[in-house]
Amino acid sequence: MKLGLGSYSYRWSIGHKDRVPPKPLSCLELLEITSKLGLDVLQIADNMPIHTIASETLNELSNSANKLGINLEIGLQSFSPETTKEYLQIAERLDARILRIALDGNDVQTSDDDIAKEFKKILPLAEKIKCKLAIENHFAFPSMRMANIIKLVDHEYLGACLDVANSICAGEWPDETIDCLAEHTINLHIKDYQFKLDPYGVGFCIEGAPMGNGLTNIQSLLSKFIDTKISAIYEHWLPWPGNFEDAKENEDKWTAESIVYLKRLTSELIQNQ
Repeated sequence: MKLGLGSYSYRWSIGHKDRVPPKPLSCLELLEITSKLGLDVLQIADNMPIHTIASETLNELSNSANKLGINLEIGLQSFSPETTKEYLQIAERLDARILRIALDGNDVQTSDDDIAKEFKKILPLAEKIKCKLAIENHFAFPSMRMANIIKLVDHEYLGACLDVANSICAGEWPDETIDCLAEHTINLHIKDYQFKLDPYGVGFCIEGAPMGNGLTNIQSLLSKFIDTKISAIYEHWLPWPGNFEDAKENEDKWTAESIVYLKRLTSELIQNQ
């Protein structure tokens, strides 16, 4: 198992929706952070749309990642056959071995059979360039449907990007999601979360926490994949702190502390085998 950094670990420093910093974090800066953290993988997701990055920058990203020994992965939001083909071309250029696709939005309204048919058309290209498609359990897309699509397609180049917390929004607890998708998992998103009570007692919300400070059973999760070759990508749900300066400071702090925790835990799991 290889540890990696996901671009959503720097959601606020990159810019998200209407909150865009004066100087957004670039993909090259994110690669530098990945290197300084001593990680093996950088996954650039849809919050840093890879197709909008200049060709010269992509060349520099690819060359720099190769020199640093860091594997690149890319991601997009929602499944579109045309966009997936475009991203596979970029994946080939970057020598990316994983294209993560978060199923959500219109995907929820499309039947499993129709989604499976479209994946079957694209997978020969994915296999040709040796880039696996990892479909992610996202907020509105249940894990059981994902597992069904993977079974319908039945191709080694289609698997699950298992996100340990996303499916809470779809009415699943993490253990249910893990049990459902573990056998299909080719990519892993690790995050921690906690419940925050409403001060007036009218329910609660779920927000992020640094690794080891929340409710995710991280040791149990990692133990299922420690002997595999998949990449385990760190992400977090840092709440907006009110300004970009504090956001960057907190993102750096949460990420650094969490990576130290994950490295220690993986080392212990390997030693105890």
